[in-house]
Amino acid sequence: MNKTNLQDYSHKRFNILTGEWVLVSPHRAKRPWQGQNEVVNNKKRPAYDEKCYLCAGNTRVNGEVNPEYHDVFVFTNDFAALQNDSPKFAVNDGLLKAQSETGICKVICFSPDHSKSLADMLPEEIQKVVFAWQKEYAKLAKVPTINYVQIFENKGAVMGCSNPHPHGQIWSQSTIPNEVAKKHTQQLNYFNEKNRSVLSDYVQQELRVKERIIYDNDDFIVLVPFWAIWPFETMIIPKKQKESILDLNEKEALNFAEAISVITKVYDQLFNTSFPYSSGIHQAPTNGLDNSHWHFHMSFYPPLLRSASVKKFMVGYEMFGTPQRDISAEQAASRLRNLV
Repeated sequence: MNKTNLQDYSHKRFNILTGEWVLVSPHRAKRPWQGQNEVVNNKKRPAYDEKCYLCAGNTRVNGEVNPEYHDVFVFTNDFAALQNDSPKFAVNDGLLKAQSETGICKVICFSPDHSKSLADMLPEEIQKVVFAWQKEYAKLAKVPTINYVQIFENKGAVMGCSNPHPHGQIWSQSTIPNEVAKKHTQQLNYFNEKNRSVLSDYVQQELRVKERIIYDNDDFIVLVPFWAIWPFETMIIPKKQKESILDLNEKEALNFAEAISVITKVYDQLFNTSFPYSSGIHQAPTNGLDNSHWHFHMSFYPPLLRSASVKKFMVGYEMFGTPQRDISAEQAASRLRNLV
């Protein structure tokens, strides 16, 4: 591999999980910025906010009162995007097609402390979040109409988060979402050809070259994927193939929590701000079929590009052509790795 060319000249990189390409333009990183600057708010939040719908003991919009929880609290979303009681229907009118979609949406509060984020929590505290993810995944998997469970978090106002209390969401639904369907197909094709997961081979290659690795422990690796789109995008991957988070034992769950702790703390240090991102876990569907080709992973998509106030915009060419990034994955990994 010609490493110099990858750092100096425009090129495309292939995403082995989606089968899509990303345009990389490392020479553009030096261009002057005269665009929008986001408002940065680093004001310390209180441990309890009487106006917060997610704080322990407070009343939510629907009138329900939160319990006095002491670690993780999960409840059904009061404004769910998916309805479990939606009637089954389909529209087939020429080129106009639609079909009903049902599901169950939940909110998971990571901590009763309103002032914290995952970056402020101990690995042992995050492990309780992992345990809650496992419990909800298992519970939802037993619902006959649920075929996929999407665990995710939107952190920060710039990512559309409407409440700063540390929390994530779990959306489960009857069909496989678009991004998951792409990864399902790519992983299946590779597994059928090699009889092993594509991410198992990818992890081994990354461990050999050590260019994009930020952190690793006995069970997990944190890296900037070769095909990353967002400037400081990262991925947490189990070193051994695991179809879903249900395959993690207690020790592995703690090491997963440790990996989450490390990368979220590094993010906050990068621009000395509470780093915004969207994170999500892609894992085996719950459709009862053979998903032995799946290798679960967690991705972080942060929008910040140059500073706490300058973000990456997915517009223009990105909307109408192909996703594009200005700094290489290797440059981003080097900056993040130096903060561990």
